[in-house]
Amino acid sequence: MNKRKRGAAYEEIAASYLENYGIHIIKRNYRIRQGEVDLIGEDASHLIFFEVKYRKNNGYGAPYLAVSEGKKRKISTVSRHYLWYFPTNKQVRYDVVCICDTHIQWYKNAFEYRGNW
Repeated sequence: MNKRKRGAAYEEIAASYLENYGIHIIKRNYRIRQGEVDLIGEDASHLIFFEVKYRKNNGYGAPYLAVSEGKKRKISTVSRHYLWYFPTNKQVRYDVVCICDTHIQWYKNAFEYRGNW
């Protein structure tokens, strides 16, 4: 399985997991020239931009550690673009879903917006 197919498979696992907790997935792989957001979802009060990270094991560190400052800035840039075209009155949140082997961990409010409005 190539890297893109593997990523899509784990994003699907994350989406199913989130839906079981009441998150409605609006978009998958929202992409602009400057970057991509894996999943965009919402609950009753938040619009949430999700980064999904997978690791086979913790040998190279926890999946959460792979969300670098640069990746956070890219997600923030993509979120600003999304909100420009699809405005909302909901609060915006940035979450990370980590999958390590078969264990799933959801980090709510994993980081704050990085950038300028």
